[in-house]
Amino acid sequence: MILVSITSPMAMLSLRSPSSMPLISSSVSHICSKPFFQLPSSSNSIASVPLTKLKSIYTSVLPIFRPRLVSARAATGATDSVIDYREDIGEILGDVSIFTASGQRVQFSDLWEQNDGIAAVVLLRHFGCVCCWELATALKEAKPRFDAAGVRLIAVDVGTPDKARILATRLPFPMECLYADPERKAYDVLGLYYGLGRTFFNPASKKVFSRFKEIREATKNYTIEATPEDRSSVLQQGGTFVFRGKKLLYGRKDEGTGDHPSLDDVINVCRKTAVA
Repeated sequence: MILVSITSPMAMLSLRSPSSMPLISSSVSHICSKPFFQLPSSSNSIASVPLTKLKSIYTSVLPIFRPRLVSARAATGATDSVIDYREDIGEILGDVSIFTASGQRVQFSDLWEQNDGIAAVVLLRHFGCVCCWELATALKEAKPRFDAAGVRLIAVDVGTPDKARILATRLPFPMECLYADPERKAYDVLGLYYGLGRTFFNPASKKVFSRFKEIREATKNYTIEATPEDRSSVLQQGGTFVFRGKKLLYGRKDEGTGDHPSLDDVINVCRKTAVA
């Protein structure tokens, strides 16, 4: 019998490290307590569901997920700079409204100076994603470098402001840099990937295996309660973008869960932009 885990790459890590099982088990049980899909009564985790059973689960789950509304052309996948969006993508994104962690509605155009201001906009998967807690930790540690380069760091996650406050408090993470996009409007505008295959089975997700130590450290105070109430949001992937004013200078879409760019590369782009 073939067993497959569809929780996330972190669930696959549980096969390599028994110590990760409590975290994965709690994540799976919480997500599946909602009408996302129903596991067989004899199974205590998704990892124990046979492949044949998953096929029937997928068939019942797929209709509940809305199609993605892609307003931007897809990025090419280059690691240094990806400029393959329409020229006015900055203006389109600027009209998108999101929320501060305290619950105030704001527009992207209000987050950084729209003529020559430089911003690094990092869209994470969702507030309950363990890989996002790892990335948020890395962003927090890199913030002094962004500040020194004169770059506004903007971290956006899927979920409501109360979920943002959970991450900000427990990680912790600076609230002035953290924003919530419960309806995934910015993700739609930027054409970020979404779906079962991207989230659970994309080869790019294997990168998390090399970062198990960092993920475990970042999730010391993790709670599954940060996961959005809309369980379809767990299928969202993120991306990283650098803007100067309204002009997009760098864009990279995450191919799979935990497929984050090197922050050194992103900061280097910001520095080159600042002196250009």
